[in-house]
Amino acid sequence: MKIESLEYLPGEPPCVSATLKQGAAIAFAPDVQVQVISPDGGDPIYRCDLSSAFAVAWLPRGEYHLRCHLHDLQIPEGSFRLQMVAVVESGRVPGITDEHSIMFENPGTISSKGLGQAAWTVESAPGTAPVEKLAWSQGYENWFFRHFDHAALVVTDFLLKKHPLLKGRILDVGCGDGIIDLGVFLRTQPEELVGIDPFGGFKRLPEIVREHHLPGEVIDDPRLQFREEDGNSIPYPDDYFDVVISWGSLEHIAGGYERALDEIRRVLKNGGLFFVHPGLYFGALGNHLGEFFEDPFVHLKMPEQELKEAVLAGQPRRMDRAGHIATPEEYWQWYTELNPIKVPAFERQLRELGFEPWRAAVRTSDVVEYTPELQQYPIQDLATAELYLSAWNRK
Repeated sequence: MKIESLEYLPGEPPCVSATLKQGAAIAFAPDVQVQVISPDGGDPIYRCDLSSAFAVAWLPRGEYHLRCHLHDLQIPEGSFRLQMVAVVESGRVPGITDEHSIMFENPGTISSKGLGQAAWTVESAPGTAPVEKLAWSQGYENWFFRHFDHAALVVTDFLLKKHPLLKGRILDVGCGDGIIDLGVFLRTQPEELVGIDPFGGFKRLPEIVREHHLPGEVIDDPRLQFREEDGNSIPYPDDYFDVVISWGSLEHIAGGYERALDEIRRVLKNGGLFFVHPGLYFGALGNHLGEFFEDPFVHLKMPEQELKEAVLAGQPRRMDRAGHIATPEEYWQWYTELNPIKVPAFERQLRELGFEPWRAAVRTSDVVEYTPELQQYPIQDLATAELYLSAWNRK
């Protein structure tokens, strides 16, 4: 990321204007720092960062205009140097990409103290995707953001703690549309990342990438691969991968996931890391029918035939799925194939296989309303909405 121009605009408060050119296909965590420095040098007498006021997750290739109103600035009359430093993240490590400075004359004392932190605006130049249309700017309502940004960072940073093994070979079992894999790959730059899924949803990834304003080249790297393969028979030799990921896939393996766990353990190196986020059938998100029903436990209350009729005749409140529109019949098939995963039993299975938990997180429901139909179910099963776990493979 390069600083093409930098200008100081006097006023109350004064303002800094800059143009940035982002030449890479994508730049993660771009940031700029503004400093005001006395002519004789020394430490800055004023500094502010874009990231302290405006969190930019990433920017695609293009040109961007920045303005920064320098609130809380106090400087006397005289000459000063204005410096801007551009920073982007590479391989999960921030680094300076450019620096630019100019001299400016201050004709009188400036005192804008008490006006708070600097106020920033970021705008795209004509011909560059508008910042407000980027997925991270739209937030959690956007399917791409929830997977490319949120889910990918849950894997790499929260549960795998930016571990060096992420630079090796990574396998995603049940990769779906491949958006999480793309987010992981572009951020970590591993030796190889392979996503497998027998349903081939990843074939839509080029279209999804274009729709979300990223250059098509982000998926052209030969180190990123997708294959229509089944987790029950992973076509790689023993001890091939350093990291295996499974996000929301084990509950969808028809007939059970035990064989898939055996295969994951086989292809994962001794001392490798396994990240898993299984759907929990008895939790508030477990039935995967939330687009049809408000009640998260409807599948535990309604007779199966009645539930089926309601789904097949229903009109789902469709969520953004990056362009994929499922039929009620597909929803019902997916529901009937769900594996009824419970946290205690799942943990026991993993430990018996030799997986040693490293980091774990659970998300629980605020309140579970116990109706008569739910009395037979343990509190822990109903209240635990989501499980996130990373574990060492101990062979």
